[in-house]
Amino acid sequence: MSLFLKKSSKKAGLPPGTVVFVGEQKVEEIRITLIDYDENQYEEREIKNIEDCFPYKDTPSISWINIDGVHQVEVIEKLGQHFVLHPLLQEDVVNTHQRPKFDEFEDHLFIVLRMFFFNEEENELEGEQLSLIVGANFVISFQERQGDVFEQVRERLRKGIGRIRKKGSDYLAYSLIDAIVDSYYNILERLGESIETLQEQLVAEPKRKDLQIIQHLKRDMLFFRKSVYPLREVVGGLAKSESTLVKEDVLVYVRDVYDHVIQAIDTIETFRDMLSAMMDIYLSSLSNRMNEVMKVLTIIATIFIPMTFLAGVYGMNFKYMPELEWRYAYLFFWNVVSGVLISMVAYFKRKKWF
Repeated sequence: MSLFLKKSSKKAGLPPGTVVFVGEQKVEEIRITLIDYDENQYEEREIKNIEDCFPYKDTPSISWINIDGVHQVEVIEKLGQHFVLHPLLQEDVVNTHQRPKFDEFEDHLFIVLRMFFFNEEENELEGEQLSLIVGANFVISFQERQGDVFEQVRERLRKGIGRIRKKGSDYLAYSLIDAIVDSYYNILERLGESIETLQEQLVAEPKRKDLQIIQHLKRDMLFFRKSVYPLREVVGGLAKSESTLVKEDVLVYVRDVYDHVIQAIDTIETFRDMLSAMMDIYLSSLSNRMNEVMKVLTIIATIFIPMTFLAGVYGMNFKYMPELEWRYAYLFFWNVVSGVLISMVAYFKRKKWF
């Protein structure tokens, strides 16, 4: 939290619309890729200078400009000036701590959401902000780093699979959002497997490290929920939008994504309830193990109490004890002790105490 406040303090006192990068720089140099297509042609290339994207603003074909890295604010400002992007929009692009949101402007739409992936080395859930600007014949996407969940969308564009190259920029934006929501299910599937495995382990043999795993999963789930929950408002706002940039035939697909978001939220809530219950399972399992240990110790102590009593009686230093002079006293003592032992064990078994 202190790190977040320290980074956010850069903007204190600045006027609204000031483009200042807020966040962690995740790449050294930004990378710009361009895909321009229509039903009959396809072009994909990497661009060195942001100015090379400017001619694609007014082409009849659909252009997808993807920028990996948002820390070079001068690039964002140049792009904003040419595409006539609102200063507040540019400010939100470079502030990577935005809540998922949907804004409508006169000639473009602005969508902020988050992508997630697992860091295999650290075994942690990580996320990054994705900003989408949807115009009449272009989509501009801003990512914090290279690597995303859009490879299948690119393959469909390259091979002309489906209706994506026959539709406009609104369908492309839908496809990108749908790819992100689908990636959420992969995250949930992995978290679900971890929760199920841990739950079985807690019931069988709870360990102290399991408590740390539970806390780790709860933190990941909270992090995930904070980004997925607002997405319901984003997709819902897009589905209800009256903007001419989103055509009626595309709204059907947007509403389908909305259903998927609701389903993902329901799954997240289910997992949160399971994690909360797993804490109770962990404490109950520890308590049951302690009770089993105390039960065994109590049975052993109970069995030895009468034996200790007999040994104490005949261990007293009285001079006149009749049994001490009897030839078979020692054998008789052990017969009595054995009888008591057998009787108590039989009683405990009948009571099913062990």
